[in-house]
Amino acid sequence: MDEAQEQLPVNDTAARWSVPPFPATTAEYITVLAHYHRAEMGRMAGWRDRIDRTTNWAITGVAAMLSLSLSSPTSHHGVLLFAMVLVQLLLVIEARRYRFFDVYRGRVRRLEKHYFAQVFAPLPELDGGWARLLGQDLRRPQFLISIRAAMSRRLRRNYLWMFLVLLLAWVLKISTPKLQDDGVTLDVARSLHEIVANAAFGPLPGWLILLGVIIFYSWLAYAALLAGDSDKKEHGEVHV
Repeated sequence: MDEAQEQLPVNDTAARWSVPPFPATTAEYITVLAHYHRAEMGRMAGWRDRIDRTTNWAITGVAAMLSLSLSSPTSHHGVLLFAMVLVQLLLVIEARRYRFFDVYRGRVRRLEKHYFAQVFAPLPELDGGWARLLGQDLRRPQFLISIRAAMSRRLRRNYLWMFLVLLLAWVLKISTPKLQDDGVTLDVARSLHEIVANAAFGPLPGWLILLGVIIFYSWLAYAALLAGDSDKKEHGEVHV
């Protein structure tokens, strides 16, 4: 037995155990596809859960800040400004998560469109290059969407409404003296000068805060109107 093992070439033994066997029959190939599809579905669902979790954090934060700011006349309007910054930070985090989700969703859709759809509803013309493209994506995964386009999508679908609610609450806060200080009998500010004065934040004058809010929401409107990127473009490698 020892002599037979000594006669076995070392390179052949290493090659035998270093490379996993590839599918040799149609049944084995279908099994690999089924397991791979299940794996990609799991990764996609995991990133989908992370996206929903960030959205839930943003909704909870907005509700908490609104309750804290509008429930008491003595609460400062800066709470709502802080809420805007917090929601923007969560939007950036969610846009990054959405880029990863889009990569795995693209793989699942490619499998479903070119293989499973052909199984259930065969078409005469079949794109035979989908497997090669999928293999290239597995060897060198690339983001299919830029961070700006991802932010634009999430902003249009969820975050735009949160920012609008915060803006309306902030305008109500600085334009209603009763929500600013105790002992004031006026329901609304008499002039624009009073509104600007109410918008002051510590050493920062009211006009500077108003200008910053206008610029911020103008940028949000521009970001929401951005067109989506083409799926054929590459936007950096995916770190997996």
